Amino acid sequence: MRVSAADAPRPNILLICMDDLNDWIGCMGGHPQTVTPNLDRLAASGVLFTNAHCAAPACNPSRTTIFTGISPHRSGLYDNRQGMRDVLPDAELMPKVFSRHGYRSTGSGKLLHYFIDAQSWDNYFPEASSENPLPRTLYPDQRPVNLPRGGPWQYVETDWAPLNATDEQFGGDYLVSQFVGEQLSIKHEQPFFLACGIYRPHEPWFVPEKYFEAFPLESIQLPPGYLDDDLNDLPPEGKRRGPNRYFEHIRKHGQWKQAVQSYLASIHFADAMLGRVLDALEHGPNADNTIVMLMSDHGWHLGEKQHWQKYTAWRACTRVPLMVRAPRGCPGLAEGTTPGRCDRPVNLLSVFPTVLELCGLPGESSHDGPGLVPLLADTKAAWPHASVTYLADPGSFGLSVDGWRYIHYANGEEELYNVVDDPFEWKNLAGDSSYSDQLQSLRDKAPGTFAEKPEPRVSTLVQLPWHSIGAQPVPASRPDGNPFDVFFINESKQSVKLFWMNRDGQPVHYADVPVGGQQRQRTRPGAVWMIADETNKPQGYFVVDDRSARAIVPVIP
Repeated sequence: MRVSAADAPRPNILLICMDDLNDWIGCMGGHPQTVTPNLDRLAASGVLFTNAHCAAPACNPSRTTIFTGISPHRSGLYDNRQGMRDVLPDAELMPKVFSRHGYRSTGSGKLLHYFIDAQSWDNYFPEASSENPLPRTLYPDQRPVNLPRGGPWQYVETDWAPLNATDEQFGGDYLVSQFVGEQLSIKHEQPFFLACGIYRPHEPWFVPEKYFEAFPLESIQLPPGYLDDDLNDLPPEGKRRGPNRYFEHIRKHGQWKQAVQSYLASIHFADAMLGRVLDALEHGPNADNTIVMLMSDHGWHLGEKQHWQKYTAWRACTRVPLMVRAPRGCPGLAEGTTPGRCDRPVNLLSVFPTVLELCGLPGESSHDGPGLVPLLADTKAAWPHASVTYLADPGSFGLSVDGWRYIHYANGEEELYNVVDDPFEWKNLAGDSSYSDQLQSLRDKAPGTFAEKPEPRVSTLVQLPWHSIGAQPVPASRPDGNPFDVFFINESKQSVKLFWMNRDGQPVHYADVPVGGQQRQRTRPGAVWMIADETNKPQGYFVVDDRSARAIVPVIP
């Protein structure tokens, strides 16, 4: 039964987004030792989608999809290096749309990819004008603590340890939950759209030590989805994308169980912060008229397929928690949600249109995903849609339907899994002729076109530190990792010379960069690039880190 928006009070919306959380929560059974009472109680009070997948296995494209409703294969935003506003300068984000419909839109914590987009919000914590969504957070003075950095290829935040601190001293998500809880504890004059970004279990896995106590190291069980020879039946592209240096490095230093322990502790902490938010809602004046929707932006590998981190099309990375609870009286679902589980293959692309429909608001023509209201009304309803997760290279994706998973790489290689019998995707059936009909059926459901992938603007790339020439010689290069581009920008008042320092510490001339000029240079982590003036006198140098960057040559005295 549905009623018009004019005949029903408009419900509030509480949207909760967790970061890097896979299915290691109690109600999804991803790891037997996880402790998530608050995620479990929210799931038990609404509809838990057990077969939900992200639109992209990386923060930036996934969160952009959630907040714009536009699929990566239409927007062209596929990876973390791209700027959302560079690719989608005119996109109207979810909070802005709700503000246009008379809501007050408030946010806190990480919701987009390390920026706030102040123009889209009526209120934000931390201050929106800072464009930094992360409040102060306690970290160890000396880092790394447990995992030495294996080289410039390694993300500096890949580390873990318990902290001797209270939640309040730790800050971070505690401060976010405090702000969001305050918003939920007061009566508002107009309906609210309130978004809460809980950063953990994103790296680094430093949380107060009390959250480690439930996971004694000697009792830690390794990931249930791990299989030692899991790569044997993969096509070459799968074998290339599976193993990475992180997992090898972690095992070399005997830190696998410590990492699993720390991930579980970080989830436990995030769950406790969620509990503070849910308690504030339930004990406040908005409990009976607030839609609650919770999701993670993507999953996380902890050794499955010999992989660590994200960025893959396997289920360990694409499958995410998704929970929806709607109160009675919603214009789009008058009876509200009945607690239950839904196994249909759905996608975070559906978040935006679903919330609009529940509130009785018109859909946006730019949206690509189907609304989930039919499944909220009947978890067994027919669902003809496939759920697609797009990788960073256009044409590569994972696709989910009832009982099956299909992975297609841009070069044409494929994987096929029966996830009813093989939930960890250990047996690739793509080469088995007895499954050719099933394989073709999934090919027929796949997208046929993919938007081109715009390169990120140079001004949005991280900036490498400038090291002036001192008493010590310029170090030699120690290249270690995959190649990418660094952009050398000459802001000095004279033309300069660009030299690569070879492994013996000898300069090799590569280019002259004129005043105001820019040199795009392919390089690798650990490479050292020296800048000399017009007379070949060395002035300073840059050390390439783990990602594409800009290197600004300052005014040379």
